[in-house]
Amino acid sequence: MRWTGTGRDICMEQITIKEIAKICGVGVSTVSRAINNHPDINPDTKKKIMDTIAKYQYIPNNSARNLKRSESNTIAVLTKGISNPLFGKMIQMLERDILGKQYIFVLQQVDEEENEIEVAIRIEKEKRLKGIIFLGGDSHPGEDLLQKLTVPFVYCTVNAELSDALDNFGVVAINDEAESYRMVDYLCKMGHRRIVILTSIGRTSSIGKLRLNGYRRALEENGIPYDESLVVSVEPGQNTYTMQSGYEETKALLERKLPFTAVFAISDTIAIGACKAIFDAGLSVPEDVSVAGFDGLELASYYHPSLTTIKQPIKEMTMEASRILFELINEKTGRKYREFNGRLLEGQSVKRIDE
Repeated sequence: MRWTGTGRDICMEQITIKEIAKICGVGVSTVSRAINNHPDINPDTKKKIMDTIAKYQYIPNNSARNLKRSESNTIAVLTKGISNPLFGKMIQMLERDILGKQYIFVLQQVDEEENEIEVAIRIEKEKRLKGIIFLGGDSHPGEDLLQKLTVPFVYCTVNAELSDALDNFGVVAINDEAESYRMVDYLCKMGHRRIVILTSIGRTSSIGKLRLNGYRRALEENGIPYDESLVVSVEPGQNTYTMQSGYEETKALLERKLPFTAVFAISDTIAIGACKAIFDAGLSVPEDVSVAGFDGLELASYYHPSLTTIKQPIKEMTMEASRILFELINEKTGRKYREFNGRLLEGQSVKRIDE
């Protein structure tokens, strides 16, 4: 993208504060006040300025000066979905490994409705990165945006589908659809036919969509009709991977008096929230309702009743993501994929029922 408003081409990387001001029809001082969040500026004007800055990826002078300094050895880890506890141990492992290799570690949290690639582009410019690891994100990311990244990157925990038009990237993940199928098929084999899924199918909830696909396929192959009323999705804008979301969605479901015998939640934290709602309704797990989760968090094994869940090999995936990133940094190019298998852990939260 280039701007020609002054009669000459201006690359986004070279745009100045004066040119931002001219595009917006304001003075340079007004742009400066907007950037520094001064209160004495019209909100509409400020929005126009900030939208223009984002569009042309303008970097303020202090950041631009930093870019002129020698290249830094900085690795950024971007976490998509700040409420997902799965990432806690992964972040600790990555930080230890990156610092141990004498690199600088930068952690950036990305809201569930934010575009992680746009955030990555901004961080790359500001921090002069050597590489990026995405924890979470969209399985179909915008490749036009990814092409603007000039450093290697690795998607971890997300089976991102990327074309040959891209280079210098890695993907480390489980097969979310297949592992979801494994769990729901297990519930079907335990005699359950009315199975609720607690998921998230908002704009950026690719994992939720993939696990919903596995749910649907397992039902179909077990001869169970798909019922939309049993699909419960967290509303866009809410934090997905929380006990609160599991509690609230399950409570609302129980209040509808809809018959079901099992709940499959796309994370262990959602599953624990669901259990609490079932208990508060005067019911029991698994005697009245079976509950299954996903991720294999340590919390799941200490909860009562212990959760039946799909365990992701978090340690192995994290170390592989780090290994691949540094390999890409050294080789300067390449496409590297690594898919891991999950493991179904039978806890005490699911019981067999008569068909």
